[in-house]
Amino acid sequence: MSLAESLVVVLGGVVLLNAGAAALVLHRERPGDLRTRLREAAPYLGFLGGVLAVNKVAREYGPELSWVVGWNITHRIYSIEGTFVAHIQSVATPWLTTYFSAVYLFGYTVLLTFPFLAYLLHPQLRYLKRAAVAFGLNYGLGVVCYTLFVSYGPRNRIPDAVEPLLYAAYPRAQIVTSQVNANTNVFPSLHTSLSVTVALLAWRTRRRYPRWTAIAVPLAASVVVSTMYLGIHWATDVVAGIALGVGSVLVAEWLVE
Repeated sequence: MSLAESLVVVLGGVVLLNAGAAALVLHRERPGDLRTRLREAAPYLGFLGGVLAVNKVAREYGPELSWVVGWNITHRIYSIEGTFVAHIQSVATPWLTTYFSAVYLFGYTVLLTFPFLAYLLHPQLRYLKRAAVAFGLNYGLGVVCYTLFVSYGPRNRIPDAVEPLLYAAYPRAQIVTSQVNANTNVFPSLHTSLSVTVALLAWRTRRRYPRWTAIAVPLAASVVVSTMYLGIHWATDVVAGIALGVGSVLVAEWLVE
């Protein structure tokens, strides 16, 4: 399967999941004047767009640059936690691998996309603004860390103890993930930080969207666990990702207000 075909499969799944979430969560919302709402949120969305543009360039040239200016912390992380991820994988079953792989590929993408649809329709536009700023902070600080720190994930550092379960179960997944990730970019875990960000934002809007909160919080927790279960991230990356996610939400709320 080619890259284009793999992307079509992933995007198709994400579109279906977003449609299902919208039918479940947004069935009572009315669009209103979307043009006016988008105009008001444009500076915040523009900030996110600018960070993503910089991030795209940095992802292309960052790995080479990080070897010049960066600090290889792989051994330091391994000395702290050793084979902790291998212990998590000791409970692996085919069912769990299927679940966490789907969560990592599809669930995470829904967490990244659905909030912008939901908060565009929310009566209070500040939640859309907060989401845009918080996402921008996550990506911006994440790419800085990826440039400053060289870190290989557990599946690369200790391949005799940690299996690449995602790629073992779904080899084609590597076609997609290789387009947005490098093996040296694991500290902090952006899967974790962005999932935590979405969960916190969902909790803030739990009165308006209780069903989304009920979906987002356990889904975000599953994504966090999946990063270690699949052998992609260290526990250290996850802890740093949680701190980044919480900090981004707090700063975004302060900036927007």
